[in-house]
Amino acid sequence: MPLTNTAIRNAKPRVKRYRLFDSQGLYIEVAPSGGKWWRLKYRILGKEKRLSLGVYPEVSLKDAREKRDQARRSLSEGADPIEARKLQSIADGTSFEAVAREWFIKFAPGWSAGHANRILRRLENDVFPWLGSRSIEQIDPPELLKVVRRIESRGALETAHRAIRNCGQVFRYAVATGRAERDPTTDLSGALPPARSRHYPTITDPEAIGDLLRAIDGYQGSPITRGALRLAPLVFVRPGELRHAEWPDINLKSAEWRIPPEKMKNRRIHLVPLSRQAITILKELQPLTGHGQYLFPGRRSPRRPMSENTINAALRNLGYDKNQMTGHGFRSMASTLLNEQGCWHPDSIERQLAHVEGNSVRAAYNYAEHLEERRRMMQWWADYLDGLKDNNISRTP
Repeated sequence: MPLTNTAIRNAKPRVKRYRLFDSQGLYIEVAPSGGKWWRLKYRILGKEKRLSLGVYPEVSLKDAREKRDQARRSLSEGADPIEARKLQSIADGTSFEAVAREWFIKFAPGWSAGHANRILRRLENDVFPWLGSRSIEQIDPPELLKVVRRIESRGALETAHRAIRNCGQVFRYAVATGRAERDPTTDLSGALPPARSRHYPTITDPEAIGDLLRAIDGYQGSPITRGALRLAPLVFVRPGELRHAEWPDINLKSAEWRIPPEKMKNRRIHLVPLSRQAITILKELQPLTGHGQYLFPGRRSPRRPMSENTINAALRNLGYDKNQMTGHGFRSMASTLLNEQGCWHPDSIERQLAHVEGNSVRAAYNYAEHLEERRRMMQWWADYLDGLKDNNISRTP
């Protein structure tokens, strides 16, 4: 029996999605979220296919039947409606890939090169092969979920979540530019397990930290790499921020390192008070690299920073495998031990770790927040590490 508008309006969501059939392969699919999607089931060359015809009520019953009849006329002429739509979407610039690349070109100039490359690779490798040629207005939540579950199935859950976020940005751009009605990623909330927080291997036992620091002092490789290894625990910035450090950003006189926004993960200026020990390391490094741009230039070209693998490779040479310590682990080390002391304001520690401030207005002005306490804390931390290195592990603020 053909569908009626009343039957469609009264169709309530159930625990599982279900279908209400009209005629000649046309049906409407009702999702547990309450969304209703038109579909056309047809066969071509012995293969069953399904064509998305839009979302109810934006596409009415009358509209859906007209689209069905148009698709069936294409079938009678030997043309596959899905393939015809793909070609038309590409020509019109309304395919998912066309819109995504337009969005990327518009916004990528405001991102770091690494961030932009990661987003583009994620779309090219995990999304475009399956959704790229599809008309962006026709992509529905089940179709998108199938794509991200393919990513999840290979154990890349965090990448799957990021793919959803990137797709959501593309869909919202399509809505804003009049090429889609809505963002289907909003219906995928809770469809994937939450991504686990990434915990970098680190060392927090004071005696073991002392062993590590003594091993670093004895490093026999490049003096530039040794300088980076020695500075890393004193400033506990992210590895990328350390290797991209530039001499113009260092002020030895005021004992400050001001990292510009474009080098920070949160795109906000970050101030690192430099302890006496950090100043000593920098002064030793200055004759080696002070004539160039980077504190830690690469081996092949001084115009590029050291490789992102240099610090971790040096730690491996010192006998620390990837499950024991990483370059990022110096941050966790500092965070854990500074918080354990109980005498430093938690906000001071968080600010020094450059963790993102939720209030964007406040964050624009708080790069120097708790600065005096942070100066004292950074000097205490350097003295504390010296104590551990000298086997004096009872040092307190």
